Amino acid sequence: MLNRRRRQMCIRDSIMSNDKTLGEALRQQGVSRRGFLKFCAATASLMALSPAMVPRIAAALEQARRPSVIWLSFQECTGCTESLTRSHSPTVEGLIFDSISLDYHHTLQAASGSAAEAAREQAMEENFGSYILVVDGSVPLDDPGYSTIAGISNLDMLNDTAKGAAAIISVGSCAAFGGIPHASPNPTGAVAISELVKDKPIINVPGCPPIPVVITGVLAHYLTFGTIPELDGLRRPKAFYGQSIHDRCYRRPFYDKGQFAETFDDEGARKGWCLYKLGCKGPTTYNACATTKWNEGTSFPIEAGHPCLGCSEPGFWDGGGFYKAISTPTENISRTAVYAVGAGAAAGIALGALNRARKARAVNAHEKVTIDDLEKDA
Repeated sequence: MLNRRRRQMCIRDSIMSNDKTLGEALRQQGVSRRGFLKFCAATASLMALSPAMVPRIAAALEQARRPSVIWLSFQECTGCTESLTRSHSPTVEGLIFDSISLDYHHTLQAASGSAAEAAREQAMEENFGSYILVVDGSVPLDDPGYSTIAGISNLDMLNDTAKGAAAIISVGSCAAFGGIPHASPNPTGAVAISELVKDKPIINVPGCPPIPVVITGVLAHYLTFGTIPELDGLRRPKAFYGQSIHDRCYRRPFYDKGQFAETFDDEGARKGWCLYKLGCKGPTTYNACATTKWNEGTSFPIEAGHPCLGCSEPGFWDGGGFYKAISTPTENISRTAVYAVGAGAAAGIALGALNRARKARAVNAHEKVTIDDLEKDA
């Protein structure tokens, strides 16, 4: 692991030492034109863009200069960084991330102490108004001592660094919604980045941790179009968070048939039946897990036999037991759902056709359907 980390740092240093375009940097790392176009096609598909946009994405990314990125980590577990760096083989997504000018990241950078802070200040000054600020972790408001960097409180560092940012990407559920530190009783007074910064475009990329390709997809969109992608009401990119995990889950047919695993070792579990009764939050969770998957498209929790915890939704940590069926979702989760089950498995099946029709209308209009909406005609 240490050797891999050193190798990643050497690759990043070699790329950042030259003022190359992204296309030149990728070719330097051995990425073929064919491989690059395949990545652009996959990116277009993930962002729900027409295949006709692939050449435009390729041309924009190939000519793009490396954007300056300042990454701040506050109250977090480093899982969001690990999500990007823990790859067993080089990928185009990883190389694109390596090809940005990552000017400050206190977990990955070689500099420390005053030298590290000098690097952040230099990046802010030289790229004022154009750098991308990435933040993972929530900000404690009750006592700055819960989380400080170089003696600077998270709040002060955020306010200072956000001034010159072109856009802010809140990576992970902690930055997007407060995360685990915000869980009741929230002893640190943790809040999300969007509650503190009001004058900058903010893109939320929630997940605990988020999917790496979603982060690189947002960066690719910004490099291609110079704007942030279309967002939903929670500031999440619609391309990745527009549908519930339940909508794309391969176990969905078992749900529609009323076939559910009752325990983790019963016949239903062995046959791959729906995990709804074991607490799966897929019907109320919006993410691309079921389509992009994890570990280079290998699998995702439901495919591995574990119910979705709903980690990309606000307040998932206070939404009831992880292994309790959501016959009626609780608290904030019920207000952010686009699709949900009714008052139980049987009711959910009976209302399936009605709910799917109502949901289809909402998707076309880019609107949300709440639990109350789904239960109106129950």
